[in-house]
Amino acid sequence: MHYLEIVTPAVKETCEVLAETHGVVFSAPIAEFGNARTANLNGGGRIGVRAPMRDSETPVVRPYVLVDDIEAAIKAAEKAGAELAIPPMEIPGQGTFSIYILGGIDHGLWQL
Repeated sequence: MHYLEIVTPAVKETCEVLAETHGVVFSAPIAEFGNARTANLNGGGRIGVRAPMRDSETPVVRPYVLVDDIEAAIKAAEKAGAELAIPPMEIPGQGTFSIYILGGIDHGLWQL
C-alpha cells in the first residue's frame, strides 16, 4: 500500500482520531493532493484525508497500490471490465496516479 485516501466531510475529526490511534502527525492541507492533510505511516506508506472536491463526490476510502508500470496496470484493469475514472496524472515530485472502478469499488494505482 503506497497511499490510502479517505474522502470525508469530517476531515478534522478523522485526522484527530487517526493521529491519536496511530501516533502520526498530519500536515496542513496539500493543494496537489486535493487539499488532503497527509501523514506518513509508521510501517511505510502515507494516509491522506480530504473533503469532497465536488457536490457529487461521496465519502470513500480508496487504496492506492504501488505499481512499476501504471499503463500496463490500467490495461489489465480495463481488460477485467474496469472503468477508468481518472487517467494517469502526475503530481510533481510525488509520482503518477490513476483511479479505476471495478465492481463498484474505487481502486488507485501509483507509480513512482
